[in-house]
Amino acid sequence: MDETEFWEIIDSTRERAEGDPEEHADLLVERLTRLDPDSVVDFARHFEARYNRAFTWELWGAAAVLLDGAADDTFDWFRCWLIGQGREVFEGAVHDPDALAELLEDFDPEIDGDGEELGFAADEAYEGLTGGETPELGIPPQGAEPLGTPFDLDDDGVLAARFPRLWARFGPG
Repeated sequence: MDETEFWEIIDSTRERAEGDPEEHADLLVERLTRLDPDSVVDFARHFEARYNRAFTWELWGAAAVLLDGAADDTFDWFRCWLIGQGREVFEGAVHDPDALAELLEDFDPEIDGDGEELGFAADEAYEGLTGGETPELGIPPQGAEPLGTPFDLDDDGVLAARFPRLWARFGPG
């Protein structure tokens, strides 16, 4: 599976889900179970590589603005959700997290930002196809700490200064 096919699967299932992250995950599992097990592992590899790439302080700060705070697990689920938004949003956010202010049409913290189930879709599909667990993906694990320079994710002043467009559009208040 190449990168184009990976993003096509993400996009087509997201569009069918009409913005519902849980439905998106269900549709993704359904779509992946129509592939062979090796293709599902390839999909998992693409997903995990992007998940690891999004492990940055800057994206964590953007998640904190959008979600009015983001604990460790919340940021994990946010990264899965971000991948689920498709290539343009994902790549734009990785390049410039403050650009999420323009990249996101809308954001409802009650619905959006939590893609936990998306993160398990490939594993669920693989298990459904084979009865076993997804094998090792053969990619380096994410680091112990996010990439970049740490900053206080709980300081509204810091967040507003680092992410002025995102803060103006989605910040608390």
